Amino acid sequence: MKIAVVGGGSTYTPELIDGFARLRDELPLTEIALVDPDAHRLELVAGMARRMLAHAGHPGRILATSSVEEGVAGAQAVLLQLRVGGQTARNVDETLPLECGCVGQETTGAGGLAKALRTVPVVLDIAEKVREHAPGAWIVDFTNPVGIVTRALLEAGHRAIGLCNVAIGFQRRFAAKLGVAPERISLGHVGLNHLTWERSVHLDGEDVLPALLESHGQEIADDIGLPVDLIRRLGVVPSYYLRYFYEHDLVVEEQKAKPSRAAEVAAMEDELLKLYADPSVTAKPELLGKRGGAFYSEAAVALIASLAGDRGDTQVVNLRNGGTLPFLADDAVIEVPARITAAGAVPLAVPAVEPLYAGLIAHVTAYETLALEAALHGGEERVADALLAHPLVGQASLAGDLARRLIDANRRHLPWAGA
Repeated sequence: MKIAVVGGGSTYTPELIDGFARLRDELPLTEIALVDPDAHRLELVAGMARRMLAHAGHPGRILATSSVEEGVAGAQAVLLQLRVGGQTARNVDETLPLECGCVGQETTGAGGLAKALRTVPVVLDIAEKVREHAPGAWIVDFTNPVGIVTRALLEAGHRAIGLCNVAIGFQRRFAAKLGVAPERISLGHVGLNHLTWERSVHLDGEDVLPALLESHGQEIADDIGLPVDLIRRLGVVPSYYLRYFYEHDLVVEEQKAKPSRAAEVAAMEDELLKLYADPSVTAKPELLGKRGGAFYSEAAVALIASLAGDRGDTQVVNLRNGGTLPFLADDAVIEVPARITAAGAVPLAVPAVEPLYAGLIAHVTAYETLALEAALHGGEERVADALLAHPLVGQASLAGDLARRLIDANRRHLPWAGA
């Protein structure tokens, strides 16, 4: 079986390779194609990947190429993990909104919109090449903003599923707190990508969330950056990204007082690439754990293995709503547990969503609809409309100002904006 990883020069890639090596029985790979336009990074990461597979006794071959067509040809699955503009563009996403008093985050709010504007056209171009050179392949999107990118792929008729590591991260952490195997834990996970809540945590079919919040509430609150009294009162565990909504002004003040996450990650990446260049390094470095993307490889391997093996198991993915959340349009993309087979993902039934969460889900879905329109068709007015619809912006003068600033800062990545 061949898998292609577009954005294979990412410093994340050894995390993925480690999962492929450890879980080879679940996913017997013969070739992993790493595709990236940055020849230097690709050489370092591909060399590291080859050493890791050899050290693990894995027989798979690593193909390193800058050609999407060559990389995806004959692949059964194509994993997208690209970052248009690199950490430089991310730094703008995280700092420019702060100048206007808004949260600076690469997937949420104004920064997330900027990333969508840069990313959607590039992803759709890659997907057309997949359609031509690997027509039966599944596209697994890990590229943020996952919900918007996945919706773009689905609306263009591609075989695509979006993937995030938030749910598997909660599953693993809850299992550790309970002292049980992760496979015994299932989640009542509902929402949109980076806008989700765990409304139940089932251990062997029994909901243990109330007990978890009682005995481990402070630890959980610390993990997600929200007050323990809030999560105990709500009786749910919001994802960390809800902090940008529930504690917006506090987060803005914190962000203004420290370097951007992009600056931190850029420094980490320099160190990681030095390690990847060292021929004596044959296992993923500990530093990679601080880079982000915990349990990323396990989530990717599980999804691809289920699609390839027609397993019919349950995983949390991003997929078409299709009536699952009745207050959203059918073509909205949601993040919920789904049954995974060779035919794709089918969402499981979701209990009625309380107004406190449904209202925010609907609000952000409206923003995502407008964000996709702006990414596909361009135009300052469309960008301003998307920002006006976002609950973290939502003021006309602010939306107009931010739209102009975002377009100016990203002009080289937006063909419709001109030089």
